[in-house]
Order: sequence, then structure tokens, then C-alpha cells
Amino acid sequence: MSRNYKFYNKEGLYFVSFATINWIDVFVRDEYFMALVGSLAWCRKEKGMEIYSWCIMPSHVHLVFRAKDANPGELLKSFKTYTSKALQKMIKEHPQESRREWILWMMERAGLKNSNVKKMQFWQQHNKPIELWSAEVTDQKVDYIHNNPVIAAFVGEAHHWKYSSAIDYCGGKGLLKIDFV
Repeated sequence: MSRNYKFYNKEGLYFVSFATINWIDVFVRDEYFMALVGSLAWCRKEKGMEIYSWCIMPSHVHLVFRAKDANPGELLKSFKTYTSKALQKMIKEHPQESRREWILWMMERAGLKNSNVKKMQFWQQHNKPIELWSAEVTDQKVDYIHNNPVIAAFVGEAHHWKYSSAIDYCGGKGLLKIDFV
């Protein structure tokens, strides 16, 4: 991982993006999306994660967040570790997961190539944290996050994407309580 991608200011506000291994479109079922939303809500309530903006796409996640306890790297690592295990279990046990064997094979294959992984790897390891040092940069990242589903042509308007904080910024109530910028 590049030295440019570190959490240098432990109390800073950060934009992060992280993807599934090989950019596999895992998040195609509501229950998979909701598992991530539930984990984010738990991290917010129990681990001190302040979430300012978020979006879950089929193969990746974007967040603008801050760690109240000045531990952004540890907090994100904990989130990714828990969700990787939970989602692997969900994929294994989902009765209608037609891609189960292929997805698990890809995760196992990625895990074998990575000395930091014991069995299967779900997430790519890097998070590419970018500290948000100004209101202008923060607004750019929030707009980028919210427009991701529009650019991908999943929806025509950002606030129509269910798995995002865009609705909250339009005066509605989304799936996850957020902290406004």
C-alpha cells in the first residue's frame, strides 16, 4: 500500500473507498446491502464512528467518516473484518445464491495469494483514505459519493438510490442515521 494512503491525522475527517476482491458484484441482494447498513449502524452506535456520507454500490463502498476515539484505521479494519466473515457466511447459506460456488472460489483464491489472510478474502485490503481538509473538498467528496449510482446508471436521481445518504441530504430519512457535514 502506498504511503499516501494512511490515516495520518487520527482525529481527521476522511473519505474512504473499498471494494470487494476482483470488484465482484456481491451486493445484488437486499439482505447483503442491509448487512452492511446494519454493521455501519452498529459501528456508529457502539464504536464511535461518525458517518457523514455513505453509499454502497454492487462491488464497493464509499464513506465520509470520523472516528470519535481517534482510531480510524482500527475502526475500519474491525468493520471490514466483521462484515467479510458475516457476508461470506450469508453467501454460503443463501438458498438462492446462484453464484455461490464461483464467489467463494474467487475469495478463496484471493486469500491464498495474500499472506495476511487465513482462508478467504472478501475485501481488497486498501481503503485509500483521503483526509478532508476543507469544506470545499468535503462537499466534492459527498457529491461524488451520492452521484456514484447516477453515473453508474442505476438511478436517475441520487436520492433514489436506497443504499446511500443522498436522501438525507435532500430532507428525507435514509436507512442509516448520519452526522451532517
